[in-house]
Amino acid sequence: MREPRLLDLFCCSGGAARGYQRAGFRVHGVDIAPQPRYIGDAFTQADVLGLDPAWGAANFDAVHASPPCQVHSVTANLTGGKGHVDLIPQTRALLLASGLPFIIENVPGAPLIDPIILCGTMFGLRVYRHRLFECSFWALTPPHMPHQGTTNANRGYSSFKDGADMISVAGHNFRREDGAAAMGIDWPARREEIAQAIPPAYTEFLGRQLMAQVVRREAA
Repeated sequence: MREPRLLDLFCCSGGAARGYQRAGFRVHGVDIAPQPRYIGDAFTQADVLGLDPAWGAANFDAVHASPPCQVHSVTANLTGGKGHVDLIPQTRALLLASGLPFIIENVPGAPLIDPIILCGTMFGLRVYRHRLFECSFWALTPPHMPHQGTTNANRGYSSFKDGADMISVAGHNFRREDGAAAMGIDWPARREEIAQAIPPAYTEFLGRQLMAQVVRREAA
């Protein structure tokens, strides 16, 4: 049997892709910007919103999308979100038109439909990094134990020196080695790529559930 194929939209360098690979997918990334260090299996530089849903349906078994989050981020809320556009509705319409099982990821506060939240504490990571996931299927969620701090907690730490248990992997606030370790990133991504990435543990967890949806569709 061939490996199921996943289309990774707005892929950046591939934090999501690595998790889906671990879940058993071959991953094809699409991004409007060049991604020379993309960690997936194939890459196409293109405007995601210009893709033909029929192309996706004919060539892939599932879709993940991470539309730009800046308009919904904490920083955007402070500045009124100027200069950024909400691409979630257009992205959702594209995925629905493909007919494929899908997952949309974004930051807390984004207008996702019935999303689940994942946190680094659920996977033994050393970063909180709360992220929302809208799934086209009912998805299980690990227990989210109470903790102090949020996505941007411990912003003052740039490393794990002085016994810091958790760090914030954002902007230029961290050493590359510490950010990679905290996020569970096992390839030589640059610091700015790590700052934008999803911990692969998140998409490995959801990817196994997405894989079950693909198997059911194939068997139907």
